[in-house]
Amino acid sequence: MVKYNKPNIFFLLSFFLLCQTYAQIKVGAEQTQNYLPLIKAKNIAMVVNQTSLIGKRHLVDSLLSLHINIKTIFAPEHGFRGDHSAGEKVKSTIDAQSGLPIISLYGAHKKPTVDDLKNIDIVVFDIQDVGVRFYTYFSTLHYVMEACAEQNKELLILDRPNPNGHYVDGPVLDMKFQSFIGMHPVPVVHGMTVGEYAQMINGEKWLTNGMQCKIKIIKVQQYNHDSMYKLPVRPSPNLPTMEAIYLYPSLCFFEGTSYSLGRGTNKPFECVGKPGVAIGDYRFTPHSIPGVAEHPPLENKECKGFLLTNFATNFIKDSGKIYLFFLMDLYKNDSNKVEFFNDFFEKLAGTDQLRKQITEGMSEGEIRSYWKKDLANYKLIRKKYLLYPDFTHIIYKD
Repeated sequence: MVKYNKPNIFFLLSFFLLCQTYAQIKVGAEQTQNYLPLIKAKNIAMVVNQTSLIGKRHLVDSLLSLHINIKTIFAPEHGFRGDHSAGEKVKSTIDAQSGLPIISLYGAHKKPTVDDLKNIDIVVFDIQDVGVRFYTYFSTLHYVMEACAEQNKELLILDRPNPNGHYVDGPVLDMKFQSFIGMHPVPVVHGMTVGEYAQMINGEKWLTNGMQCKIKIIKVQQYNHDSMYKLPVRPSPNLPTMEAIYLYPSLCFFEGTSYSLGRGTNKPFECVGKPGVAIGDYRFTPHSIPGVAEHPPLENKECKGFLLTNFATNFIKDSGKIYLFFLMDLYKNDSNKVEFFNDFFEKLAGTDQLRKQITEGMSEGEIRSYWKKDLANYKLIRKKYLLYPDFTHIIYKD
């Protein structure tokens, strides 16, 4: 059972002041004076998507107006303009607005080739991540770093805050379950920005043969890991709200089950359910939505379960932990336990232990006890690569 430390006046005042810093946060892309000298008169490739903004203007458009010589755009999962649903093939094409060639880095072509970078002097990476291991933008970062290291290209990272950067939690990936949704031995919630994570990839020698990528990071101003940063644009089609982003680390496990997470509704990652469940009173029906949810799980079937929007606001955001109760309780009350989990679950969990622990009826506290040693080791590694002051609060204890 979760127990809360009694807040003191100092903590409340500190939290209030930290919330005020949001208005002062200045992301790396906004600090053009710090990186324009690095890219002027050079051939540029950019790893960007719809989150790569300076204010309300796309970074690509801003740099083109400054006569920066952009040669290529690399697009991650969901595409350059963020109009592809999860898992949907992203095609290499031409951007209608800028006329620039777009090379997909999702699907079979995950790593830039020699030809892709042949005439490139420097690669710019500017993507808003959400700080969760199975979110694929960090996997794209890995392959971009590896290509740059192999071809002796510099990588310029325009850093952005991590909206889930105020805690670290979850099972650490067992490398036997390495995949594109989990490439490194980190917990589900790793508590790092893109810049910090890039330093860790280099420092821990996770690139092939321990190669090192030359990186330059434009840090976020007025940010620390206590900051609660509200994203100005959705990071992907099915994370349209901050509630969904806060719930994502806890609910994404259901992608490895027979349940729907509301893909194809107006509440993706804010609800969970399926037809015929015995508990819950929220009803929803997933439908196919082009560019957002192409043929979502349980398409056109009425699902019954729970709407968790208010829970995200009132508990998840400030709890400082992954919440396992939804998964454990729905498994316990499911009438078809044999088909509850599917083969994707182990890739999401990064281990084969979590499924076994849930099916054996272990408590959340007992499950968490198995994470403690690996989490403690990870936190020591993480500290070496932080660019910003770490979180200072202790919200809960087991």
